[in-house]
Amino acid sequence: MGKKLGLDPYNAVVVAVAQIVLSYGAYWGQRTFREPLDATAIALLLVGPVGVLLRRRFPVATAAVTLAATYVFVWLGYPHGPAYLSPIILLFALVTRGLRVQAWTMAGVSIAVFIVYGYAASKEPTGIFHDLAVTAFVLLFMLLAELTRIVRERRAQQQRAAEEETRRQASEERLTMAQELHDVLAHNISLIHVQAATALHLIDDNPEQARTALATIKTASKEVLGEMRSVLNVLREGAPRSPTAGLDRLDELIERSGLDVRLERTGERTLPPQVERAAYRIVQESLTNAARHAPGAAVTVRLTYEPTGLGIEVTDDGSTTPPVLAGEGSGNGIPGMRERAAALGGTLVAGPFGPGFRVSARLPLPEENA
Repeated sequence: MGKKLGLDPYNAVVVAVAQIVLSYGAYWGQRTFREPLDATAIALLLVGPVGVLLRRRFPVATAAVTLAATYVFVWLGYPHGPAYLSPIILLFALVTRGLRVQAWTMAGVSIAVFIVYGYAASKEPTGIFHDLAVTAFVLLFMLLAELTRIVRERRAQQQRAAEEETRRQASEERLTMAQELHDVLAHNISLIHVQAATALHLIDDNPEQARTALATIKTASKEVLGEMRSVLNVLREGAPRSPTAGLDRLDELIERSGLDVRLERTGERTLPPQVERAAYRIVQESLTNAARHAPGAAVTVRLTYEPTGLGIEVTDDGSTTPPVLAGEGSGNGIPGMRERAAALGGTLVAGPFGPGFRVSARLPLPEENA
């Protein structure tokens, strides 16, 4: 409750007890040349703990008042030593909270006050050693406070950087999941739509072919449900997401596409998972676009495995029937493919190619795999 109000009662009590008890002990060692503790001394010693109690709400004011009380305590001839505990705590708090100008100003005033007190108390010059000792003590303490402030600020900066990196990774993960869902849904829903239209058209005249189309719909709907369940489980559990698509599944993808596809591979070899996943999604989106915009077209998929990367080319020779789904896309297909390629440092170009359309991409390998 005290901290919610900007108070610090526990530390204040500890400091009060320490200053009073230790000051009595200090008096026994300095009783030949210091004044005994009386009500005025106790009142001055309690100013510091009150400052510690209120330092969170009034950092500058409490430090100034505590230093003034300490100056009076010293000038009245009471025993030195424990009375400096509160000023040390409050000056330290000023520095670590970033109120450095105020803290250094008070430190400079303190040096001047104690040097002048040395001359006034002894009625004669105390010598350069006394002046240097007072200055060195205060400066050493202030430098220690500054080092503590720097360490805390760097630690806080590192923590903020780590939190920002965590947020960035989470944002990238959400973007990746959105891309995955887009690709999966766009491909399978387009496939389901095409096959449903085919089944309806052929169900009376060619029931066997209609049956094949319905089986394709069943398989595609099962896959899209599985993909969505996988992504939703990741969102629910926060578990790392493992790649769900790779080039080893291209034959299955082509078989379900309902298109006349020829697959050509040159120099086939194992690739890093992120490259395989991006390549699979690019081919998947290209086949989706072909099914949507060029039904009946012959499609060629070429994969060229190079020493430093993977070349992908998906080409169709143009529609042979009216494209019933041409106007139903989201418009994010080609930009999404381009973003996937760019995320790996690659490139993707898509555009008309003769009577048809071509998607050409190159995905470089990570340096450790190149």
